[in-house]
Amino acid sequence: MKIRRPAMEVSTLFWVVFHLVIAVFLAIDLIYWERKKGEIRFRDSLLWVIVWISLGLSFSVIIFSMYGTEEFIKYITAYITEYSLSTDNLFVFLVIFTYFAVPPTGRHIGLLIGILLSIVLRASFIFIGIALLERFHWMIYVFGAILIYTGYKMAKGGGEAVDPGKNKAVIFARKFLPIVPTYDKDGKSFIIKQNGNTFFTPLILAILAIGTTDIMFAFDSVPAALAITREFFTAYTSNIMAVLGLRSLYFLLEYGLRLVENLGKGLAIYLVYLGAAFILSAFGIKVPSYISLLLIATIILVLVLMARLRRKESGTTE
Repeated sequence: MKIRRPAMEVSTLFWVVFHLVIAVFLAIDLIYWERKKGEIRFRDSLLWVIVWISLGLSFSVIIFSMYGTEEFIKYITAYITEYSLSTDNLFVFLVIFTYFAVPPTGRHIGLLIGILLSIVLRASFIFIGIALLERFHWMIYVFGAILIYTGYKMAKGGGEAVDPGKNKAVIFARKFLPIVPTYDKDGKSFIIKQNGNTFFTPLILAILAIGTTDIMFAFDSVPAALAITREFFTAYTSNIMAVLGLRSLYFLLEYGLRLVENLGKGLAIYLVYLGAAFILSAFGIKVPSYISLLLIATIILVLVLMARLRRKESGTTE
């Protein structure tokens, strides 16, 4: 079975406007948090999470008007999937920031760089992934196997075992860069001067750890998007919209809003399903898009309800 070429043609002007809008919102987000000077409140984080989710879901209206119901459903499904996967990844960022004792202001910079790296990596991986699927039919089995294996790792909790100190990029940097264990006064600079000498702060190590884990995250999440849609436009925009609000969501999670403690287990089921559906597509068996959307929505709803019931039984509040 030959993989068809993507039929969605998007003008250069559209891409320019799309990325300009993203840049504007990122600039507003950065300026807003900079003015807070590290004073991060739950209400602020929640407000920005709502803003970013609203922006991501609003873009589906453009998808619907340009390409119809089928691609609209695929975008929503891919967006929810990537947002859920990204949410699970934030706990890894929490481990990294805690390990390197990064102050709140430094965490903003680290998350911004992490988001920008995610945009570049996911765009590259999606482009390469679609090209491989078009050229080599057997890549369907490879991507399907990746999803099933990723689901298996999540089910066993393997995705949570992260030791930043054993990160190869971090070990290399510690060996060759002059690094001190302290941060500057603002906590967001990569370099610091002591006794007339210039040193790197631990923030550079945190960035390296985030950058290398971004590669792993992209490797896991891109096959999930391609299992939902083979269109670069839908796969790319859903991924980008999903990662844009991760900074605000991270700080919301830091406040202890853990409505989905077992998100990894739920995502494991969904990724195995996507992997199986991906492989079945090689035999001409196509699972309707709305099935994938209903499944991911149901999994998240069940996890949230279960978490609320556990809190109610234990007498704790959110």
